[in-house]
Amino acid sequence: MKRIAIQGIKGSYHDMAAHYFFDNEDIELICCSTFEEVFDMVKKDSTILGMAAIENTIAGSLLHNYELLCESGLTIVGEHKLRISHSLLCLPEDNIENITEINSHPVALMQCREFLSKHPHIKVVETDDTAGAAEVISLNKMHGHAAICSKFAAPLYDMKVLEEGIETNKHNYTRFLVFCQPQRANLLRDIRQTNKASLVFTLPHEEGSLSQVLSILSFYKLNLTKIQSLPLVGKEWQYMFYVDLGFDDYTRYSQSIDAITPLTQELKILGEYQDGKQTL
Repeated sequence: MKRIAIQGIKGSYHDMAAHYFFDNEDIELICCSTFEEVFDMVKKDSTILGMAAIENTIAGSLLHNYELLCESGLTIVGEHKLRISHSLLCLPEDNIENITEINSHPVALMQCREFLSKHPHIKVVETDDTAGAAEVISLNKMHGHAAICSKFAAPLYDMKVLEEGIETNKHNYTRFLVFCQPQRANLLRDIRQTNKASLVFTLPHEEGSLSQVLSILSFYKLNLTKIQSLPLVGKEWQYMFYVDLGFDDYTRYSQSIDAITPLTQELKILGEYQDGKQTL
């Protein structure tokens, strides 16, 4: 059985992503309140894997999680792309006519603005977690309250699904990373199926430094699927660059890393893994 640390509780999107990624495997969820706690759990116990959201097609990158990953020293061994479909849940006795307050995570609320605008009389309150909002309403028998979360949380907390698919944009996906202590990486991935890598590097504060690196990656026919810059604290107008690369030849990829290393001030491979499946 695999032990997986996630941010959130059972019925959350992290819970769903973990079960999709470890399909047909027995897993034990370790539910954490914060992403910091997730990374700490994995750092302290080599038997625990971590799973954390890293970007959403609507809300963008979770920059803090990039920082946590870089600072942790942990290694990415996989990813999953989960279709995010929000539903409105309430107590079984309630209905849409007597709902006076909707609770959910601020990102989920933002993604359901069109639905919420159709019910201007309902108060909207931010919470720390989508499924957590459903749990609180259920435990406290909060009639007149509803939660925006996944419909899969309904049976877990004895809730009723009032409406499904209330997100404004139906092309709403979140990418989740799976990570572990470096010494466990080769036990959790098949190098023959590895076709993606995540890197972070800094560059000299010189004209053309980034374009030189990108030109080399292009020369080796690597697919740059993402580039994200974060400022270097204490160094004005200097940045760390997080890059995702796709490739079909591991040797050519390795050669490209050797070629760009002298051009960087610091380069770290955050993980080499298989391009993740997408849940429709």
